Amino acid sequence: MIEVSSHKPYAKKKRLLRALKSNRRVPGWVMMKTTRKFTSHPKRRHWRRSKLKL
Repeated sequence: MIEVSSHKPYAKKKRLLRALKSNRRVPGWVMMKTTRKFTSHPKRRHWRRSKLKL
């Protein structure tokens, strides 16, 4: 289960959770299907390197 702290507005929490869900690696079957053309996700974000515009 994904945990987000409770002391923030619901709308902001929803945006944070959406960003958290989208921050996943490319599935293995996608790599296989595209013959490893897509090995990394173009919109992948690291929590320390790049910040979200909320």
